[in-house]
Amino acid sequence: MGVKRRTLENERKRSTAIVATLFLLPVAFFLIVYIFRSVIYTFKLSTLDWNGVSQSTDYIGIGNWLTLIKDETFFTTIKNNLIMVVACLIIQMPIALVLAYLLDWTNSKAKFLKSLYFLPLLMSSVALGFLFKQLLDSNYGLAGAVMSFFMDSPFNLLGNEKTAIWAVIGVICWQYIPFYMVYYFAGLTSISPELYEAAVIDGAKRHQYIFRISLPMLSDTIKAATIMCLVGSLKYFDLIYVMTEGGPSGSTELMATYMYKNAFTQMKMGYGSTIAAAMFIIITTISLLTFKMMNIKEEK
Repeated sequence: MGVKRRTLENERKRSTAIVATLFLLPVAFFLIVYIFRSVIYTFKLSTLDWNGVSQSTDYIGIGNWLTLIKDETFFTTIKNNLIMVVACLIIQMPIALVLAYLLDWTNSKAKFLKSLYFLPLLMSSVALGFLFKQLLDSNYGLAGAVMSFFMDSPFNLLGNEKTAIWAVIGVICWQYIPFYMVYYFAGLTSISPELYEAAVIDGAKRHQYIFRISLPMLSDTIKAATIMCLVGSLKYFDLIYVMTEGGPSGSTELMATYMYKNAFTQMKMGYGSTIAAAMFIIITTISLLTFKMMNIKEEK
């Protein structure tokens, strides 16, 4: 009887493995063709001196990498990216979580608010970039009109080195907070209402339920959202390029915009690929370290 049971279990595991493999094969195929192959090709291009158009290429080995190590602008872009990562994590995550709790408490009454909050994410980043570029203009934008009430000569938020990056971060947060709000809200809806009812019966207040029951149960959701926010902040391109093109004086230049300018504006495809490869290494390393630290904290 025991042998027969083990045989059935092995057959079940084998059939499950076969089905899982069949489902994963298409995904693996597209990952290999469109992701892994592209990453390998990018590293290959980083060893070349090529303008991206001509058929002739010069192999220079690690020449582009040696130039990158001495490139002060590239390290400035890393600093700007890190500022954006920290700011977006500090602003987006708490606000999105608070909004998710508010929507969860209001339940069915907040259907309109859910749709309203989610609207910014449905808009194109390029369109938002053009829209806020006009709104923040000091001459004929809304920001200039508001500042004129408090000062004689309004200044351009996007034209000032000290304020440009914070203006861009504000727009990015406004656009992406709804995404994390819905993500957290989905996590909250997966928590059984019976837990809250049991906590109330035991005399727990709402804040006690949040910090001692629901937040610990949302730990995996918060972890995933943090990783997505971190990776997204390191890859921002379109909205920033439309609003400032990395200016003024490189104050909003990010790794992605710097890579684009080198590869497609200055036609230095080899050096642009080196920046892209460095981005891949930096983003992967930071993401893995963050994930590892979260797991260590959870184990403790």
